[in-house]
Amino acid sequence: MAHITGFKDYERQLPPKAAPQERVQHNQEFVGRYEEAQLTTQAARCMNCGIPFCHSGCPLGNIIPEFNEAVHRQDWEQAYQILTSTNNFPEFTGRICPAPCEAACVLSINRAPVAIEEIEKHIIELAFAKGYVQPTAPVLKSGKTVAVVGSGPAGLAAVVGSGPAGLAAAAQLSKAGHAVTVFERDERPGGLLRYGVPDFKLEKWVIDRRIELLAQDGVQFRCGVEIGRDLPAEQLLRDFDAVVLAGGALQPRDLPLPGRELRGIHLAMPYLTQHNRRVAGLPVGGEELHFTGEDVVVIGSGDTGSDCVGTANRQQARSVTQFAQMNEPAAERPAHTPWPLEPAIFRSSTSHEEGCQRYWGIKTKAFLGDEHGRVRALLVSDITWDTDVLGRRLGYEEIEGSEREIPAQRVLLALGFTGPEPGGLLEQLGVTLDERGNVRAAEQDYQTSVARVFVAGDMRRGQSLVVWAISEGREAARQVDQFLMGKTVLPSKNAVGMWA
Repeated sequence: MAHITGFKDYERQLPPKAAPQERVQHNQEFVGRYEEAQLTTQAARCMNCGIPFCHSGCPLGNIIPEFNEAVHRQDWEQAYQILTSTNNFPEFTGRICPAPCEAACVLSINRAPVAIEEIEKHIIELAFAKGYVQPTAPVLKSGKTVAVVGSGPAGLAAVVGSGPAGLAAAAQLSKAGHAVTVFERDERPGGLLRYGVPDFKLEKWVIDRRIELLAQDGVQFRCGVEIGRDLPAEQLLRDFDAVVLAGGALQPRDLPLPGRELRGIHLAMPYLTQHNRRVAGLPVGGEELHFTGEDVVVIGSGDTGSDCVGTANRQQARSVTQFAQMNEPAAERPAHTPWPLEPAIFRSSTSHEEGCQRYWGIKTKAFLGDEHGRVRALLVSDITWDTDVLGRRLGYEEIEGSEREIPAQRVLLALGFTGPEPGGLLEQLGVTLDERGNVRAAEQDYQTSVARVFVAGDMRRGQSLVVWAISEGREAARQVDQFLMGKTVLPSKNAVGMWA
């Protein structure tokens, strides 16, 4: 334990952020960095608990007390080695993870938790700056990979999808000595990290830096190739010994209400993708979704909705309003989400800080249009929910006399995703789907109903967090390695969430 009374001596502090009125003028990241003394002080708040619940709170099982102690000692290389033993991409999780590890931190029982997410980001950025981050593929390969790439010898694997699950699988399989090809239907790799997460949360040079490292490890990226359209799915099975499906769960949830056909009502992901492409200087195509001077309503209270709020603010919308159907959460941890569970409490994102009118317990009843067929307002009413002791919603009642119109010239539907996109790749492969439309595969082996085809990430478990996607990619890679070689050198999480 680096500093035995650090958790009592120091308060939680986060790095400085640019002022809201300043950061909405650009699309770059706006969170600063700790000074070195601040970083070591924040790491010293870790209590090095006898039972560190942060391990189980993190889907990756990150070894948090140990890297905190290394940071406090300013042993940056050891901190980097500890962190990356469980997490392939801490530069991603350190920026966009909701940090369930912090909710599980023992200190959060009655005080502010350790700033684990920020410490992760600082470790990896210091490691890059100091030259610790280098290609890791072994010299000895598992087969004739260089001579026979594409013809399917033992030890050749294809990864379909370049989001965090696919990239994690590719990184781990490369470490095991296999020749890996990543197929991506867009023109640049990264999946939703590149095209869905706004640049003000994750600048794309961060992705490019990691892709370059993976390429140096021998991972091949074939972009602009959609499996099932540009390349038949069965060709993967002819050319490769194993296939990992990591295409995400991109089928959006719609809101089929009266007036849905009106112009000006958009799904969230095409809107975010178009803005990211515009920032990157890529062609956007389709209808121009730029909301300067307009009243914008975002329906949906999750991370995607928050990203829409921040993007609309940067487009200089006249007003931004966000709807949530649920009751407003409590400010303090409720009884139905006790520590170490993720608490169901009121949260405000950095996008909300920049300007947003938020409505809770509101039901959209219809979209109202003008004489030109464009949306002009939403017909809404207030509702109140009945819940049980576990916080589960049992039903709602509409508050009498609360029906009203809220003006909007643009509406964004940020209601999540229902599963992977049907047809195409999945139909051609003939994989079995579960009752939710996800690809069916057990967590023990990640194998689909089709021989030699594995699946990881949102395509298997449904819409989830980037940290879960990385965890799934790592575990699926281990199962592929076991399948190809009859044994595996890759680590696995055990029952308590640690990698062994």
